[in-house]
Amino acid sequence: MLSEVEFAEFQKENFSLLIDARSPREFLHSHLIGALNFYALNDEEYQEIGTIYKKNQALAKARGASYICQNTAKHILKITQNFRIGEKVGIYCSRGGLRSKSIAVILSELGFRVVRLKGGFKAYRTFVTHYFENEINFDFFTLCGNTGCGKTELLEQLPQAINLEKIANHLGSSFGDILGKQPTQKAFEAELFHNMQNLENFAFIESESRKIGDIILPLKFYEKMQKAFKIYCFCSLENRVKRIQKIYQEKMTPLKFQQCVQKISPYISLNLRQDLLQSYERKEWQKLIVMLLEYYDKT
Repeated sequence: MLSEVEFAEFQKENFSLLIDARSPREFLHSHLIGALNFYALNDEEYQEIGTIYKKNQALAKARGASYICQNTAKHILKITQNFRIGEKVGIYCSRGGLRSKSIAVILSELGFRVVRLKGGFKAYRTFVTHYFENEINFDFFTLCGNTGCGKTELLEQLPQAINLEKIANHLGSSFGDILGKQPTQKAFEAELFHNMQNLENFAFIESESRKIGDIILPLKFYEKMQKAFKIYCFCSLENRVKRIQKIYQEKMTPLKFQQCVQKISPYISLNLRQDLLQSYERKEWQKLIVMLLEYYDKT
């Protein structure tokens, strides 16, 4: 059984397996949440076929079909080993073309109930983009408070919560880039969209600037945050210092710290800059954190 539906219907399906048939590079850049990458063409093959297609479409299709058959043969073994014949499988490629169709037809012939996403990943992105361009039909309750007062910890304990810093893989401040590589903007929006679909019509959220590292919050989403009911969190300076030291001390390398101080250098005095760098070198963590908190509390 093989069918094709728009994303509005596609997202309602309960798939045992969701296949992204695009190349690994496309998949890594962004994909539907929960999808596995059973590619029709790998990165090199995809680039090769694209180059040939500009000169000779017939040859490109023939060679592409050859690659797809080879790759699909390997994928079929893995799929049939891990999923029962008859289970429902969702599949998409870039625009709902031959890459997803080729694999979908074979899986359907094997007895899987296959649903293709009409328009592919492009249609999904259009849906998500329009979702965030329109008025957000969500009520937010925003946790506000000074740096280190435990907003994120509280957020993690609440039901109906969206942790933007976790999705963005960044702690939000100029010193927040200690968690590793951030997702792409598209991947962030995909995860945020997915989170919102799994909640009722309200969510707890932490107060953030519109930019979290390299990630930019969708404008309508950010505007909704700004108008939200605010819950203020308070904490003693002693506990704020302890919390920040626990989070940052092990992950903050000397080079990273220098880079972070450089980011705020236009807004602090030369003396404070030197004191921060000196305290870091001497491992005077509490003194260092207190100086930074005094700076952040004023901003």
